[in-house]
Amino acid sequence: MRILYNLLTYILLLPYAGYWFVRGIANRSYWNKVYQRLGAGYPQLEQCIWVHAVSVGEVVAAVPLIRALLLHYPERPLLVSTVTPTGAARVAATFGADVHHAYIPFEMPQAIDNFFASVNPEMALVLETEIWPNLYRGCGVRDIPLVLVSARISPKSVRNYRRLVPLFRETLSHGIIIAAQTEADAERFLSLGAAPERTRITGNIKFDIQLPPDLAERGRSVREELFGDRPVWIAASTHEGEEAVVLEAHRKLLERFPGLLLILVPRHPQRFAAVRDLIDKQALSVVARTEARPCEVSTAVFLGDTMGEMTLFYAASDVAFVGGSLTPIGGHNLLEPAALGIPLVSGPHVFNAQEIADMFIETGACRLAEDAEQLADAVGELLSDRDKAKERGELGRRILERNRGALERLLEMIDPLLPRA
Repeated sequence: MRILYNLLTYILLLPYAGYWFVRGIANRSYWNKVYQRLGAGYPQLEQCIWVHAVSVGEVVAAVPLIRALLLHYPERPLLVSTVTPTGAARVAATFGADVHHAYIPFEMPQAIDNFFASVNPEMALVLETEIWPNLYRGCGVRDIPLVLVSARISPKSVRNYRRLVPLFRETLSHGIIIAAQTEADAERFLSLGAAPERTRITGNIKFDIQLPPDLAERGRSVREELFGDRPVWIAASTHEGEEAVVLEAHRKLLERFPGLLLILVPRHPQRFAAVRDLIDKQALSVVARTEARPCEVSTAVFLGDTMGEMTLFYAASDVAFVGGSLTPIGGHNLLEPAALGIPLVSGPHVFNAQEIADMFIETGACRLAEDAEQLADAVGELLSDRDKAKERGELGRRILERNRGALERLLEMIDPLLPRA
């Protein structure tokens, strides 16, 4: 099975490289350090603790963990790897020179060997759902402790993985420690061949989110400076196809709340210009964050065309719609606005973090909307009833507080696995 898998990785190398080349035509950041994806040009480290986080969402979830590792093990270099350029940008913006960064190599054995020979990890911590047979085998044959952090696996993924059970049984047999989010996740990993003695339930470190203590105050300052005393709602981390729905909902809301302002923040920076064009075509007055000027009375939309300011925009809003959920992307992080006590609205496609979404939906902390009309109704309800909005925001904040503690359990688990300095 492994021979067939490796053959497939080499067969897919050409289309993979072609995909990255085409993506780079529209967004040159995809060409940045492309050689690392093929096994060259990694940081040269004598040792390190290695954290892998695929993209922005996983990097955000990993921030408390990375900060804790920097605090607890200051003598050890820390390497953070990502797949996407946006994830890399978030690492750089959050940690600067405090950590090393590399793009994860493609699943070619030689590229993986070069990666390990360059960075020499003492421990690997992989966020959530990433399962890479050759990469994990590389840790196993080198006796590198590998922990799947906040590990989760959906019933659908289990069905798909079972078609390759021999490969994944071997992958999960290399001393991998499963730090599962829930008991159900743990059972699914066990069904794929994970070792019971190395499968534990630690919870989800996303709940241990750490926002700057002055964030709410800075949000109020930005709101006063840029928006005045207008009501404000935010559509955050939107994808193609969602902005049109959001703008239609905003038009409906303007009929009820003439002074209402929408903060629209696309998920990917390469789409900022296209979203600006869409707003212009709908004849809505817009001010972009990069224009560095306050909104006028006639401004209908504030376009968040910068990176790393999402939580600031949340803190400046009355209601938050979290994107990636009107289209089947799977939804994005509900916990950032929840930590600020902002009432939530989401689309129905929340399978990327279904358990978290269910907590919010079942308690009434988040309302679902499937189209522009439902979105306008959900946001309008919260704008017109401030007491209800505050109540729902507090419900979300309490869910967050009740589920903290996964990070502490994880640190207790990994400390014995690291060699003493």
